[in-house]
Amino acid sequence: MMSTPAPEADQSQKKTPNSSSIIVRSRLPHWSFFLTQLFLRAAAAASTLVAIFVMVTSRESVVIFGFTLKARYHYSSSLRFLLGVDSAVLAFSVLSAAFLCGLSRSGEQQSFRHYFLLFLHDLVMTVLMISGCSAATAIGYVSRYGEDKMGWHSVCNWIEYFCNRVLVSVVLSYLAFFCYFALTITSAHKVALLSSRH
Repeated sequence: MMSTPAPEADQSQKKTPNSSSIIVRSRLPHWSFFLTQLFLRAAAAASTLVAIFVMVTSRESVVIFGFTLKARYHYSSSLRFLLGVDSAVLAFSVLSAAFLCGLSRSGEQQSFRHYFLLFLHDLVMTVLMISGCSAATAIGYVSRYGEDKMGWHSVCNWIEYFCNRVLVSVVLSYLAFFCYFALTITSAHKVALLSSRH
């Protein structure tokens, strides 16, 4: 007679979910967001770092009809602007990665405001990167192909080494732009999820 309640107790224990498995499943989206963001920021920082190095070391001197033609990145305001943008994005990528590590330790309970600030940062960096890349692309196109209607002739036929290195730097800058474009999307998705819970 005393052993009859035992099956009911076993059934109640089977119906009770495992709390540790729930915690693990709830933290998986948080860590996937953190790892994705950290990887993209590291990729953007690496791209801008190499782009800066390639741009700064881009120089060439050629002699044409007895005249020395020197090509330096700082002769062009567009290339100087792109270099400044790359430097700013590199610095803020490192700072935002450190900020992201602080958010990851606090978990999902962190305030909505901090994630919104992270989204604004990514959006500003995205706009800044595309503006710098666009300016460098415009001057690079004219330098390589010229503009016959304006009487602007191509100069890359004479300074091909310089133009190729600038092209590599611009491509790396575009890679950083796409990294921040993806960061903006993921940050916006995170903000939308947090806002729906409040």
